[in-house]
Amino acid sequence: MTAEYKLSLPAKTLDNADPKAKAVLEKAKAQTGFIPNMYAGMANSPGLLETYLDGYARFRKDSGFTPAEQEVVFLTLSRDNGCDYCMAAHSTIAEKMSKVPRQVTEAIREGRQIPDPKLAALSAFTDKMFTSRGLPSKADVRAFLDAGYEERHVLEIILALAVKTLSNYSNHLFHTPLDQGFAERAWKRAA
Repeated sequence: MTAEYKLSLPAKTLDNADPKAKAVLEKAKAQTGFIPNMYAGMANSPGLLETYLDGYARFRKDSGFTPAEQEVVFLTLSRDNGCDYCMAAHSTIAEKMSKVPRQVTEAIREGRQIPDPKLAALSAFTDKMFTSRGLPSKADVRAFLDAGYEERHVLEIILALAVKTLSNYSNHLFHTPLDQGFAERAWKRAA
């Protein structure tokens, strides 16, 4: 999904960025090994990219979710936000790095039930946090906790919501083109 309006700000690179943006791009490259197209757009606001990178790294390192669970959260939120770029990127990362079975990523991408009950509960609760704007019912939270998660994980999903809002909304406004490494898992929201 892309916004009707497209930002005309240029993609930032290590060669054309001002000192603040360059420092954040260097940090991004150190974390990922390259500068994804998404980061090149976000670097027009160094604070935006820095906040994204810090939140993303903290979620990855300290959320208490496994790598597969992290991808379920990110994919669910990216689907909810209709972010073509992040759906492709996280589908690729999920399968190649986090070893998430393709049937799980396909279920999320297609809005179907996830075959793993615990991951299904995680996706359902993440979706509920998104759709309720952070106002889940007692029953929603109980189902999440009964699936084996802790109250702390509710807060970690809020962190993921914030991170994905930063990236998904930026991608909508930049109409961010997919990096070649994510192209195989391109996704478009069903009409």
